Amino acid sequence: MQTRHDISTRFNENPLLSPADLQPSIPELEIACLLNPGVFRYNGKTWLIVRVAERPPQQEGTISFPVLKPEGGMEVITLPADDPSLDASDPRVVNFRGADYLTTLSHLRLLSSDDGIHFREDPGYPPLWGQGVYETFGIEDCRVSQVGSTYYLTFTSVSPNGVAVGMRSTTNWQSFESHGLIFPPHNKDCALFESKIAGKYYAFHRPSSVDIGGNYIWLASSPDAIHWGEHRLIARTRSGYWDSQRVGAGAAPIRTDRGWLAIYHGADSGHRYCLGALLLDLEDPSVVIGRSEHPIMEPTAPYETTGFFGHVVFTNGHVVDGDRLTIYYGAADEHVCGAHFSIREILATL
Repeated sequence: MQTRHDISTRFNENPLLSPADLQPSIPELEIACLLNPGVFRYNGKTWLIVRVAERPPQQEGTISFPVLKPEGGMEVITLPADDPSLDASDPRVVNFRGADYLTTLSHLRLLSSDDGIHFREDPGYPPLWGQGVYETFGIEDCRVSQVGSTYYLTFTSVSPNGVAVGMRSTTNWQSFESHGLIFPPHNKDCALFESKIAGKYYAFHRPSSVDIGGNYIWLASSPDAIHWGEHRLIARTRSGYWDSQRVGAGAAPIRTDRGWLAIYHGADSGHRYCLGALLLDLEDPSVVIGRSEHPIMEPTAPYETTGFFGHVVFTNGHVVDGDRLTIYYGAADEHVCGAHFSIREILATL
């Protein structure tokens, strides 16, 4: 079922991937959900870099979850479910004695496809795990941008120190260079443009404020894709709209003859996540030319409304073939799905 504003054509094969389709990283864990893949093309195939969230099988009377040790390895923390100092009201985050923990530990896995529909893992492309003190709660929601022959992976690095943006780069998907944190806490939803503008790299990011301000989309520039400055706000939340509570960038924006077309997610006060679009000036992407009044995609399918965290469609990956935009997205924080759009149709709604 679609609303009258939803202009997506969902894959008939949805969901493309569900937790049961992959094996846990170790026998002691189970896959709770698959989320929000980055997308790229390499060696003639379509690839997903999927966030895989794992945890131990839950036992009655306790809540348990894994964390990575800064020096390497993994440990499982188990908390009594009836402890009055435990707040487990959110399925994604628990608070225990004033400290926050994630209920799952996420890493990234690479899957490829010849047809863009049926994806499988290749043992020659191993998973990517969090590393060091700033990624002990895992790495999440990777976006992939190709500039020249280099692929830049920007992802959310999570630890007790906060939520930040990490980056690694590769040319062959076998060896990776780590660039550490490129945006410190609290920040996420970082997507690099896939071409320079006037000799500079550009990227979206989403700093978060708990007091003044809000969860808005910002733009930054860089001479080398590592050191970022010239931060400018480009999209705020809008009271009374579908994106009233938070907004964040999707994948790298798409260059069109009208401007840079950027797909983004927005959520309302009920935590219902939809997709919309921004149109930015080609020469100065801090200038917003157009924006979605209504979502271009809303969570209406059963696999989008019910799951680990329902009423969610969330993307940070797509591929472009002429006018056809194929968006791969996370549904209900549990499944990976796909949908087609017409770029011209999206532009016409702005």
